[in-house]
Amino acid sequence: MKTLVATLLGLCMTYTGFSQPNKPQYTLVITNANIVNVAEGKIESGRLIAISGNTIQAIDDTRKSAQYKAARSIDLGGKYIIPGLWDNHVHFRGGDSLIEANKALLPLFLAYGITTVRDCGGDITPAVMDWKKQIEAGTLAGPRIFSSGPKIDGPGATWAGSLEVTTPGEVSKALDSLKKLKVDYVKLYDSKVSREAFLETISQAQQQGMKTSGHMPYTVKLREAVDRGLDGSEHLYYVIKACSAKEDSITNAIIQSEKTTKPIGLFAALPTIYDTYDQPTADKLFRHLAEKRVSIVPTLFISKTLGEIKETDHTADSLLPYIDKKIQATYAGRIASAKRQSDESTRFSKQFAAKAASLVPQLFRSGVNIMAGSDCGASNSYVYPGSSLHEEIKLIAASGLTPAQALQTSTINGSKFFGVEKTYGSIQKGKSSDLVVLEENPLTNINAIDNINMVLSNGKMYSKKELNDLLHAIRK
Repeated sequence: MKTLVATLLGLCMTYTGFSQPNKPQYTLVITNANIVNVAEGKIESGRLIAISGNTIQAIDDTRKSAQYKAARSIDLGGKYIIPGLWDNHVHFRGGDSLIEANKALLPLFLAYGITTVRDCGGDITPAVMDWKKQIEAGTLAGPRIFSSGPKIDGPGATWAGSLEVTTPGEVSKALDSLKKLKVDYVKLYDSKVSREAFLETISQAQQQGMKTSGHMPYTVKLREAVDRGLDGSEHLYYVIKACSAKEDSITNAIIQSEKTTKPIGLFAALPTIYDTYDQPTADKLFRHLAEKRVSIVPTLFISKTLGEIKETDHTADSLLPYIDKKIQATYAGRIASAKRQSDESTRFSKQFAAKAASLVPQLFRSGVNIMAGSDCGASNSYVYPGSSLHEEIKLIAASGLTPAQALQTSTINGSKFFGVEKTYGSIQKGKSSDLVVLEENPLTNINAIDNINMVLSNGKMYSKKELNDLLHAIRK
């Protein structure tokens, strides 16, 4: 009797085993995809991508599609697919009264294929961390968030919510509070921080395994900060200062001026820095930055936008209706500042921005990790979430990079900064299924990133209609 039961059980198991292929093996199978290999700058045609949840399980030839069972299948018909875009410099800020206004911006990122953002400091960190959890859990539509939490600055900091440090003990307390918030890195700011406190923050963060990036006081030389362990620099003001043949004397003059009633500020020093730019000095610096694996975020588009505020009418901007009136009100400060600027100062700002942009291909060719970032957020006038990252990528390409290289700065290089390139940045088995489907080939025309057909983010697929519905829900 026992032998008969065992035989019957064996037959049942065998039958069940044979029936398994009829069950869906994958969440989604995509066929007839033109995969854009961003790293190598080539198209892999006729590919199949099998996905389970938020992970790519297989890449294969579309002709083998019969072997892949899925809950849902999509034939792209030769459309192009790239890894999800990263905006490596955004801000969620403005205080408690702007929490909901900031939250409403999240769908804008997805609508432009941005599946990950790097939040560079603000004053609504508890809310941002809550959104981060909800997005990861799939209960909130928005990009994955890496956040620095509050900025570290000196006493009387410009930005609300900053952690103000002067002594080594205060630096230690500030870093402890950031660790409790479970931030992803440390963002430094330069409005009030002293040379000593800035360098001490980098040293202590380095000892504790925390990545650092940010602005720099002009009392510090970039090489000094990098040699202490600085992992990244936002904008190009600090890189171009380090390209000056007279960086030492300029830095010393700024340090000495702090003891007077007329300290030399960043913008006052820029003309001298511009006039003393030295290519051999720049070449040595770029090699050093590459050796130290420093990341640079150029933020070209915000410089262009702010430089043209006086001459541009933004009242008819197509994205303005998607920005909460409370956030629009924060634009007033930048606008007023730009209008106070003399025509000569405005011309120089544009001249300086052009010089800074010319450094991007040099840095890239030297092996420096260039990360595309928009600097969008409250207070940064007319730099709209989503579209501003597209414009940044286009400007990076226009500076002298190929379309593939420009895409690398958004799809690959942010993951390098955080050390998660094994999970993000390319379309490969075992990597994230954050993907963007484009109607046209971005390697032949970078403007193709504007024509999005579909976005996959955190295991969820958004059709063009669904993306439009998300936007409709936030339009004011």
